[in-house]
Amino acid sequence: MTNKVVNNDKISSVGIIGCGWLGSALAYQLKNQDIAVLATRSNIDNIEQLKSQGIEAEVLSLPAEQAQLNTHPIFKQQCLVIAITPQFRQGRVDYADKVQQLVESAKVGNCVEQIILLSSSAIYNGLSGDVEENSILDMSADKVSVLNQAEQAVLSFNHPGRNESRLNALNAEVGNKKAYVLRLSGLVGPKRHPGKFLLNGHMLKSPQAIVNLIHQQDAVGLIQTLLQSANCGGIFNGVSSTKVTKKQYYQAAASALQLPTPTFEEIELSEDNAPKVVSGKKTQAELAYEFVYDDLLAWLELAV
Repeated sequence: MTNKVVNNDKISSVGIIGCGWLGSALAYQLKNQDIAVLATRSNIDNIEQLKSQGIEAEVLSLPAEQAQLNTHPIFKQQCLVIAITPQFRQGRVDYADKVQQLVESAKVGNCVEQIILLSSSAIYNGLSGDVEENSILDMSADKVSVLNQAEQAVLSFNHPGRNESRLNALNAEVGNKKAYVLRLSGLVGPKRHPGKFLLNGHMLKSPQAIVNLIHQQDAVGLIQTLLQSANCGGIFNGVSSTKVTKKQYYQAAASALQLPTPTFEEIELSEDNAPKVVSGKKTQAELAYEFVYDDLLAWLELAV
């Protein structure tokens, strides 16, 4: 199966900031459509790896001195995809500051017409039941405030603040600026079969939790859809329709790889703590994207 053909006639160049596992897959798709791609990573070894794969790349390390950052060639691209990771597990707390720096440089350069931030459905941490793009976030929850700050920084790209409005009134191109946030759920795909997470033999938690996942190919497809979308911007969830419990999903993943059945900590959920289910209704309604791997239970068998 292949993604629906995306018409990117109006897109000439895309910069991918933080071009890792997902960004590289996006770069290949864009290059196949004859769209110029410039990628960045934070160290020279990763840059050389990208170049060896035929992807034009430049080092970009954050945080940076703002004036110097403003001169980076990535801000000469028509569209930017911000794919840097928060690195919460490494103890970093400067994710929002990094994203803010990127947005400021994009504004200064005045070449960038569109920014897409690849955010995370982890922004719904602390919530339960069905969660949508307009759900009220639990800012007391771990990491949520930082993710929200980063998202708001990007959304400000086409919604200038009071201090900027006067200058932008003189700029006819401001009305063409677009800013999107794509809240991606857990990513699976090539080299990321969920069954391999079970190889360490650890007991898994939250067996009654609902899996909220998306395949790499569909994440790329949604990014491409946003790049050529007529919408002026907004927040969208990136999640498949697969809604089974974590226990069911990882048992199926283990079976697909012929691994022992995983063990879980059996904890009953209270009525006030229903499993969190990330909704894809808005994305389906407004973007009309057809998922390639909407059934990620079936994909488990195909991915072996």
